[in-house]
Amino acid sequence: MMTNFFQEHSGTLHVENVALPDIAAQFGTPCYVYSRAALTAAAREFQTELCDTVDLVCYAVKANGNLAILNLFARMGFGFDIVSGGELARVLAAGGDAAKTVFSGVGKTVAEMEAALSAGILCFNVESASELNVLAATAARLGKIASVSLRVNPDVDAKTHPYISTGLKENKFGVPFDEARSLYRQAAAMPSLRVTGIDMHIGSQITELSPYREAAEKMLLLVRLLEVDGITLEHIDIGGGLGVRYRDEQPIPLTAFAQMLREVFAGRSKRLLMEPGRRLVANAGVLLTRVLYLKPGDSKNFAIVDAAMTDLIRPTLYEAWHPVSVVTLRQGVAEKIWDIVGPVCESGDFLAQARKFALREGDLLAIGAAGAYGMAMSSNYNARPRACEVMVDGSEIAVIRAREEIEKLWEAERILPK
Repeated sequence: MMTNFFQEHSGTLHVENVALPDIAAQFGTPCYVYSRAALTAAAREFQTELCDTVDLVCYAVKANGNLAILNLFARMGFGFDIVSGGELARVLAAGGDAAKTVFSGVGKTVAEMEAALSAGILCFNVESASELNVLAATAARLGKIASVSLRVNPDVDAKTHPYISTGLKENKFGVPFDEARSLYRQAAAMPSLRVTGIDMHIGSQITELSPYREAAEKMLLLVRLLEVDGITLEHIDIGGGLGVRYRDEQPIPLTAFAQMLREVFAGRSKRLLMEPGRRLVANAGVLLTRVLYLKPGDSKNFAIVDAAMTDLIRPTLYEAWHPVSVVTLRQGVAEKIWDIVGPVCESGDFLAQARKFALREGDLLAIGAAGAYGMAMSSNYNARPRACEVMVDGSEIAVIRAREEIEKLWEAERILPK
């Protein structure tokens, strides 16, 4: 979906005040292009609509961890949700506040725990009994007190793609709901831990409000049971996962989401935290790519472009649908049904399938809604350097990640001496 910040002018697609062909001419393709205005507008919508419900919005770094984007959100007062030591380092390098950072993820290493404790993060979202024990031992050895919440799996169907559903019993994430109360009692008895909150995250690209309400009500029930046990929490983290529009989805309006929170948590004294990712960045970015070859066939027509699954893996991994636009409209070219495919040696290397376009070789295409889980999930498969990233701010263009040089791909490798 193209937003108000990506619009056609005189037959050519622009981002803010800059024509996409100008970006391609200056920086080459494939190239990720972001709109600063779109990022800022999305962030301000959260701040405006949730100002009386959510006390701290922690951007989920996994959606897009570019330092410029992290720095923009940090300057707007956002916290961060991280899932690795690398993401913590990124947050700190971007000027983010460790004291506004929560650490999620099922497989935190001792080294990552040490780094987070030294940085002074807000909270560890613990996902298993074993992790709790390791964290307690690590904090004790360092002479630290670790603030913890348990990520509780409420066994709620988020009604999203199974690969991005995280709140069911069969998912690897979180502590089972019926085991959480006992584990909280164990945590409260550990001198190197300080129990401060409870966390849930039921999935990603969620477009229905009912799963959030059901999960939040279960969390609140557990909070009340913990109070009976003498465990009083300081915050409730309702996770993230708010969906966006790629094709014909109807995202949950933030006004409706805020109203649900008011109803469920009426009269609360605890802080509410939230961990959105995709909703903040997805529609603020496009992947710009050029058509290399047109390959018509009897059963399918292929438009081979210079971007690939190495640049945007979501269509291959999730069968995800992204909008695709021809950057400059063509006259006098017949429309055909095309599969947009990359040069990677995999049959699954496609970016879009069965799309109707009037195309010529050399045309530029803009793959929309690519600001989330695009560059963040890119790879060097087939020894492909990763794309550059640029940020448009009005009429200004800034490179926020230089195109990777081929020689960098093997600089950490060594040939055996004999």
